[in-house]
Amino acid sequence: MKALETLGLAALRRLDPERAHGLALKALSSGLVTPDAPVQSPRLKVNIAGLALPNPVGLAAGFDKNAEVIDPLTRSGFGFVELGGVTPRPQPGNPRPRLFRLAEDRAVINRFGLNSDGAKAVAARLAARAPGGIVGLNLGANKDSADRAADYSTLIDICGPYLDFATVNVSSPNTEKLRDLQGKDALTALLRGVMDTRATLDRPLPIFLKIAPDLTHPELDDIAAAARDTGVDAIIATNTTISRDGLVSPNRVETGGLSGAPLFEPSTRVLAYLSQATGGDIPLVGVGGIASAEDAYTKIRAGASALQLYSALVYQGLGLVTRINRGLDALLARDGHDSIADAVGTGREEWL
Repeated sequence: MKALETLGLAALRRLDPERAHGLALKALSSGLVTPDAPVQSPRLKVNIAGLALPNPVGLAAGFDKNAEVIDPLTRSGFGFVELGGVTPRPQPGNPRPRLFRLAEDRAVINRFGLNSDGAKAVAARLAARAPGGIVGLNLGANKDSADRAADYSTLIDICGPYLDFATVNVSSPNTEKLRDLQGKDALTALLRGVMDTRATLDRPLPIFLKIAPDLTHPELDDIAAAARDTGVDAIIATNTTISRDGLVSPNRVETGGLSGAPLFEPSTRVLAYLSQATGGDIPLVGVGGIASAEDAYTKIRAGASALQLYSALVYQGLGLVTRINRGLDALLARDGHDSIADAVGTGREEWL
């Protein structure tokens, strides 16, 4: 880790987490953060849902909710970037404080409640971004929406023309009853509406589905069936958890979604089960607790074709992206794999 980055992270951790996050966005926007040169290796190239990624390490939704620093992020070494979550109409989200560090657990709890500038503002920023990079958008529903399923179609209509992929997020624990949309019938109806709207766009738009880690095997079977029946292009496993098992930080009592190191094991088990349930028919994106190249490789071997991270950046900075890619390339070479695809699912049985 660069000395300047180390000092910057130490300074930010002295501040309120949400204020520190805002300052990190400003530092990126102003050019104060200089990314490492991207890791170039044919072993790291991935094709998922028709998207040619230079490497499998993506940025998860939540860091740049309102598409304020798209260009700096696409130059930071990520294979792809997911913005949002975004709602059709602007909404403030939940009252502060709503973001909490759990340093002892290398974790974060948030209860933002999908605070968003709204679809029109985000679409304008997407339209103005520089060419290059793979950029997606996490889609959410307004808290007071009369038809939450229709909100996702509205977002596809407004923002879809400017995206490389879109993620249907029905798994945030911070919007009341949103996770009810993960049920098979409700999810199938929602996804069919999204696919119908996608068909009106001028170019293909891959649709990803992001699910919760707090699901039973029958529920995961239903999600896999709904995704297969509606033609979902990839599943992201997983969002944050409502579990607090094994935590020691005083902030463990806060409500909201838990991310970071404690999520690694449960999210990887969900990932492996989905890999088995889908039979490789639907690409999987592994997210939850990734903080090293070894973590990333474990997710791939459990069934992930691509990865996302966010919480570990709070503790290790943007340089982590380069470190993971370098380490992952070395691990693939060590095991005689010529590509990410060769390693996908080779360790799945260890997590079932």
